[in-house]
Amino acid sequence: MDTKLRIGFVAVGNMGGAIVKGVVRDLLPPEQVWITDVYRPLVDQLCEELGVNSAENIPQLIENVDCVLYAAKPNNVPDVFPEIAATLQPSAQWIISIAAGVSTPQLESYFTSPLPPIVRVMPNIAASVGEAISAIAAGSAATTKHLAIAEEIFNAAGKSVVMEERHLNAVTGLSGSGPAFVFLFVEAFADAGVQVGLTRPDAYQLALQTVLGACRMLEETDEHPAVLKNRVTTPGGTTAAGLYALENGRLRAIIADAVSAATKRSEELAN
Repeated sequence: MDTKLRIGFVAVGNMGGAIVKGVVRDLLPPEQVWITDVYRPLVDQLCEELGVNSAENIPQLIENVDCVLYAAKPNNVPDVFPEIAATLQPSAQWIISIAAGVSTPQLESYFTSPLPPIVRVMPNIAASVGEAISAIAAGSAATTKHLAIAEEIFNAAGKSVVMEERHLNAVTGLSGSGPAFVFLFVEAFADAGVQVGLTRPDAYQLALQTVLGACRMLEETDEHPAVLKNRVTTPGGTTAAGLYALENGRLRAIIADAVSAATKRSEELAN
C-alpha cells in the first residue's frame, strides 16, 4: 500500500461506511481519508468517530484525493459520474466503483480520452463486520498496481479475489446476494428447531453457532465439504436420515436456482 495515498469516498452508507472503517483501522491514517454524502448526518458521525475529513461536495473531495471510491447506489451513476468526470484528472487520479451491475466500459463512457484507471469491485454486506468477500476487476486503463491497492483496501473489510470482469454478474449472484440466502437458511434452521420442540432462543443460538462452527471448520481444515460431511455421517444414523431428506427435497437444485436467478437479474440490470 502506498502509505501516502489519499482516498475519498462518495457515499458512506452501510457498505461505504464499513469500508471507511476498515481502511482507517488497518491501512491509512484518518487525515488521508475524505468522505462526502448527500445525507450529512452520516458524514458528521464518521468524522466524529474516526477523525476523517469531510467534503461538502464531490469537487471538493476530488481536489484532495488520489483515489475516488464510488459507494453510492448504481442508479445514481448517471447523476454522479458526470460530476466526477468534470473534476477528476485521469493522469493523476483513479476510481474504484462498487456499483453493482455497472461495468467499467459504462463508467469509462463518462470520460473523454485519456481514460482514468477504473477498478470495479463487488463486495458483500459482510463488510459491516469485517468478513466480506470482494471480487475485483480492472478497467481498460487500470494496472496491476491499482488492483493491488484495491485488494488491500477491501482486504481491510474481509478478503478479496481478482478476476475478469465478465464473471462479476455471477459473483453478484453467489456472494453478493448470498448472505441473504444464508440468513434465510439460518432462520429456517431455527424454525425447524422450534418445530421439533426447542424454545426459539435456544433454537436460534444452536442454529447460528452450528453454521458458524461448520464454516470455521471448512476454513481452518481446508478440507472439501464432502469430506467433512462424510466425517459427520454414520451409516444408518441421524445425519444420514437428515441428509437424505435434504437431497430428496432438491436442496442442491434450489440453491443453484437461487444463484442462477440472482445472476440473471444482475445481467438484466447491467443491460
